[in-house]
Amino acid sequence: MSEQAISKREKINRDFTWVVRLANLLDNKFSIGGFRFGLDPILNFFPVVGQIIAYGISVLLVVVMFRNGVSSKAAVKMLLNVIVDAALGSIPIAGNVFDFFSKANQRNITILQEYYYEGKHQGSAKGILTAIFLGLLLFSILLFYLLWVFGKWVIGLF
Repeated sequence: MSEQAISKREKINRDFTWVVRLANLLDNKFSIGGFRFGLDPILNFFPVVGQIIAYGISVLLVVVMFRNGVSSKAAVKMLLNVIVDAALGSIPIAGNVFDFFSKANQRNITILQEYYYEGKHQGSAKGILTAIFLGLLLFSILLFYLLWVFGKWVIGLF
C-alpha cells in the first residue's frame, strides 16, 4: 500500500471514530435503568432551537463521512434517517417520546460500518432518489385530486 493510501485510510478511521463518539453522545450517552438515550431527546425539550442543533449535528456527521468518500447511496440513506428523525421528532410531545427511542445516528453508524467493512451500500443513489421522487409525485397527484374534490364540494355548498 502506498503512503498516500495509508494516510487516507488513517484519516477515514480517525473521522469514523470521531463520528461514532458524537453519534453515541447524541443517541446513547446516558443510561437510566438499562434504558439508553443521548442528548438528542434532551435537546428536543427546547423547542425549535434544540431540534435545529440536533439536526445540524446529525447532518454534519453525514457530511464528514461523505467528504471521506462514502458512496452517494450510503449518504442518501443516512440523510433519510436524519430527515425522518428530525421530522417526526419535531411533532410536539409525541416527538419528544419518539426521540428517546429513535436512534438515527446509530443507524447511520451501522450503515457506515457496513459500507467500510462489509462492502454494502456501494454505488449510486439513483434508485433511492427515483423512488423518493415517484413517491412525492404520487403524493402530490393525490393531494391535488383531494383538493379538487374538496373545492368542488365547497362550491356545491353555495
